Amino acid sequence: MEVVRPGPLTTVQDGGRVGVAALGVPRAGALDPGALRLVNRLVGNVPDAAVLEATLGGVALRALEPVLVAVLGAPAPVLVDGRAVAWGAPVRVPAGAVLAVGAPTSGLRCYLSVAGGFAVPPVLGSRSTDLLAGLGPAPLVAGQLLPVGPPTGPPCWIDPLPLPAPPRELLLRLDLGPRADWFGPSALRTLDSGRWTVSTASNRVGLRLTGPLLERLPDRGELPSEGMVLGAVQVPPDGLPVVFLADHPTTGGYPVLGVVPAGDLASAAQAVPGTPVRFTRSMQ
Repeated sequence: MEVVRPGPLTTVQDGGRVGVAALGVPRAGALDPGALRLVNRLVGNVPDAAVLEATLGGVALRALEPVLVAVLGAPAPVLVDGRAVAWGAPVRVPAGAVLAVGAPTSGLRCYLSVAGGFAVPPVLGSRSTDLLAGLGPAPLVAGQLLPVGPPTGPPCWIDPLPLPAPPRELLLRLDLGPRADWFGPSALRTLDSGRWTVSTASNRVGLRLTGPLLERLPDRGELPSEGMVLGAVQVPPDGLPVVFLADHPTTGGYPVLGVVPAGDLASAAQAVPGTPVRFTRSMQ
């Protein structure tokens, strides 16, 4: 398939790089794993086959041969040669036709699969683009050719489509630690009662929040770098929490107040800037 229009930011993503954090390599992979699995199921792919993750949509591809595609994630208009086709269902695109995904009507990231998957060369076991480490294929550019693998299974129609809507308010569960003791009672009260919003500075590395500050205890000094995990809520010196997403660094020197379970991060991936955010911490 040929890239006609790359959109604001479109990358190749799959299930990510597993087991390489000890090498200093992030996991990467699709920010919305549920959408990845289901959009691949629609076209008969294995669950973690490589797809396109289009932030704010806007991507258009020309099929150089007949292909079967599907679009999921954030709801968005899907067109073939200017005619509307189904979102959330397999769609056949003839040779020479242009498939276009418009701007999402809600949410942030669209996922486009093709039967056979996008067969770009794997790096450390994954075809995912890692924006922080610079691994995998670069974000899409106009004129680029994307190889497509051979189909591996029959398409699947699903009705009704069991996907949650992008959040109007993001409620994130939080398991405290490992550095909760760097924050006093005042910060924990703020954590329980505070309301944040998703910042425009958010990206695949992390969900940056604006709102009340989480102040550290004054006698803690500086923390040596230590391992970071998916969902870690790191608090830099400015007191504004950052929720680490798929392209997060594998080490960091700011204290981690808690960790958001992976199951809550798909909603975080679809939260547009300005979305209200609350934390609810586990009882310990």
